[in-house]
Amino acid sequence: RSLAAETGGIFIEAELSEEASCNKVVDETMTTYGQIDVLVNNAGYNDGIDLEQPPEKFMSSLQANLSHVYTLTHLCREQLRANQGSVVNIGSKVAVTGQGSTSGYAAAKGAMNALTREWAIALAPEARVNAVLPAECITPQYQRWFNSLKNPEGTRRAIEQLIPLGQRMTTPEEMAAMIVFLASPVSSHTTGQIIFVDGGRSLHTGASA
Repeated sequence: RSLAAETGGIFIEAELSEEASCNKVVDETMTTYGQIDVLVNNAGYNDGIDLEQPPEKFMSSLQANLSHVYTLTHLCREQLRANQGSVVNIGSKVAVTGQGSTSGYAAAKGAMNALTREWAIALAPEARVNAVLPAECITPQYQRWFNSLKNPEGTRRAIEQLIPLGQRMTTPEEMAAMIVFLASPVSSHTTGQIIFVDGGRSLHTGASA
């Protein structure tokens, strides 16, 4: 909330897996600003629903990680067309490399890659759609996972050894820079692209949080 206020934005709390909440987000945004130029689909969580889990848990994972991506893009489509807007889908390297322990999340992020290509065609020529795929980005959520371990620093160092560029985790600022580029007119002839911001981590297979 404080960051939204500092930047002249608004904060809307909503459970995005519910269609009514997605409608609320779009309606309040339109009421405040009168138009929608950019949609960043960034909500999601690696919930660890693997192949050992019953089908209903897999479907719940898809609902939580994917349904809002379709719903919000559907609701914003006419505004995006009218304003020559941009959609940026935030995916994961897991969609491409696999992880072995997160079937629901991998399926949702794989679908986002496919929808990026599908919607790039569906919304052309008025709007653009691209995807950004991180791997090990040191977000507060990731740091909380480190803090839950017996040896957080050792685990982090082991992961960073798998990142060719600098042997360090990607920063949120580096992710944000690519998102801003794809959202802005600077990338006006870029659409349907799936871009990794991961220091080369996707070139290695292996464990990932």
